[in-house]
Amino acid sequence: MAEQLQILTMVVTGAAFLSVAGVVFAIRGYLNPERTARDRVADLTGSRKDVDSLISVDKGGSSLGSNIAALARPSDEEEADLVRRRLVQAGFRARGAMDVYNAVRVVLAIGLPAIVYFLLPEMQQLIYTLFFVMLAAAAGYFGPEVYLNTVLAARREALMRPFPDALDLLVSSVEAGLGLDAALRRIAVEMEAPAPELARELQLVNHEVAAGMPRIEALRRLDARTGLPEVNSLVNVLLQAERFGTSVARSLRAHAEIVRKKRMLAAEEAAARISPKLTVVMILFIMPVIMLVLIGPAGINLYRNLLPIFER
Repeated sequence: MAEQLQILTMVVTGAAFLSVAGVVFAIRGYLNPERTARDRVADLTGSRKDVDSLISVDKGGSSLGSNIAALARPSDEEEADLVRRRLVQAGFRARGAMDVYNAVRVVLAIGLPAIVYFLLPEMQQLIYTLFFVMLAAAAGYFGPEVYLNTVLAARREALMRPFPDALDLLVSSVEAGLGLDAALRRIAVEMEAPAPELARELQLVNHEVAAGMPRIEALRRLDARTGLPEVNSLVNVLLQAERFGTSVARSLRAHAEIVRKKRMLAAEEAAARISPKLTVVMILFIMPVIMLVLIGPAGINLYRNLLPIFER
């Protein structure tokens, strides 16, 4: 038993060393990406076809960090592409973000069990130690994914909340005589204070169009970066208006009305969910207090009046 614990201690110590080294190299690769002039020109001109190549989330970093990240990299290309898009939509667009994400999962899956093993008190049975170590490994491996989903949901909400107002401003600007590109630039400036995330995305669209990218392609990249169905609908509306020669202002106004109705329905749905939640809270916390207030004095009077009779 002592020999097994000694071997396990040596293994955990080595794993902790590798975890610290992996974190250091992953941070180094994330902060010091290797970018060439060709990469920067391609990013500005939009010569690459894939949206993910514009932000280069799956390249760069040190060789050791890439090797560590390869342990958690999905083998299926479709799954890997889905992870890349989720990273992009969550706002992690630095070069090598995909490798950093996978490396962090590997490092935490190895490092957290080592930390838990050294922090746990010495147990008589090895099975309990292995249980907590495996639990820490699972938490370290799936923790970054939970964090990514949380950040992604928060960013989508931050983008969607001011989107109907920005769409109304776009309709007003186009109907006032501004071109679509000028209207997008105006909205990016006006929405910078109340909605910085949405303004930043619109500014990126303006920069891509100014660099020579077609407007529809820039809007498609906006759709890929945000992942919002409303933005996808907006891109389709503008694409159809440009293809069939219909009025852009009329198409935008119809789409803005649909978006406003969706926001109103979402608000009504959120309001309708309040009543069941309040019912549960009342049953668990408020009703026992009310019953205690109503029945408590009567119970005390019964106790005081009946106790002398029983004592006789």
